[in-house]
Amino acid sequence: MSNPTPPVGPGLPEAPALVTDTVTAPAPPRHGKKAKSGKPASLWTDAWYDLRRRPMFILSVIIILVLLVMSFWPSLFTAIDPFNARTCDLATARQAPSAGHLFGRDNLGCDVYAKTIYGARNSIVIGVFTTLITTLVGGLLGIVAGYFSGAVDAVSSRLTEIFFAIPPILGALLIAATFRGRANSILLVIIALAVLGWPMTFRIMRAAVITAKNQDFVVAAKALGASAGRIMFRHLLPNSLAPVIVVATINLGVFIAAEAALSFLGVGVQSPDISWGLMISDARDRFLEAPLPLVFPAVFLSITVLAFIMMGDAVRDALDPKLR
Repeated sequence: MSNPTPPVGPGLPEAPALVTDTVTAPAPPRHGKKAKSGKPASLWTDAWYDLRRRPMFILSVIIILVLLVMSFWPSLFTAIDPFNARTCDLATARQAPSAGHLFGRDNLGCDVYAKTIYGARNSIVIGVFTTLITTLVGGLLGIVAGYFSGAVDAVSSRLTEIFFAIPPILGALLIAATFRGRANSILLVIIALAVLGWPMTFRIMRAAVITAKNQDFVVAAKALGASAGRIMFRHLLPNSLAPVIVVATINLGVFIAAEAALSFLGVGVQSPDISWGLMISDARDRFLEAPLPLVFPAVFLSITVLAFIMMGDAVRDALDPKLR
């Protein structure tokens, strides 16, 4: 039987190298372009890449940016100052919308559009500061309880259960009503909501820390002699922060709605300050006669709460690998 391999020897041409039929191409990068460094993509990089391609996230960011600009620079949206008594005229109370007054006038003859624009500031400020306080307090207690366990965890968990047993709105209503007139109404609402809002963040941070503290990188840090503070804030915190950010984003909308509820019940923001909840409360008595002074702040409130909830859902889906 003949040998198919070409002879190789002095004076004879070399045998050609065997060529495979298929060439294995390098796998394309996950994000469609080469990474600038050889480091693997982090959770936050993947999440940001995913968020930029979610229409719900983009829409919510646009709405929130408009609301923030409205809060800090309301004069960009209206030339009428609702805090100036001269801009209100009882003779034009409950007037229908017109070219000079897009949303009409309320029961006191004040411009509803101007009050709605200026009311965004207090509503958003209360939501943002309440979220910051609850996230800091709940996150700090959660990381300490989750890391040390034992008696620290037991005492913290029992304290949290006591606060969980109090209905949030009812408890905030009681606190705000008890101390009404003794402090600034906006500060009082922030404190009332923060006192009862931190346990949720505590439980989420504690659970995340308990899951992460048994990982290899924490064991290695302990073996190298790292202090408890360094392990908690240098190693555990970055790896436990994702679920807390999701909850904080959603809670921001919830706190804005809670402020509106307290103001509607008469124990939240007080005149001469303006908030959407206070505007709804002032307009409810004449709703059937003049519904627009109630409808417009209610619509702005609903859009604001919905925007933050939409952002929280998008961030949750991006940070949770199981939902991808």
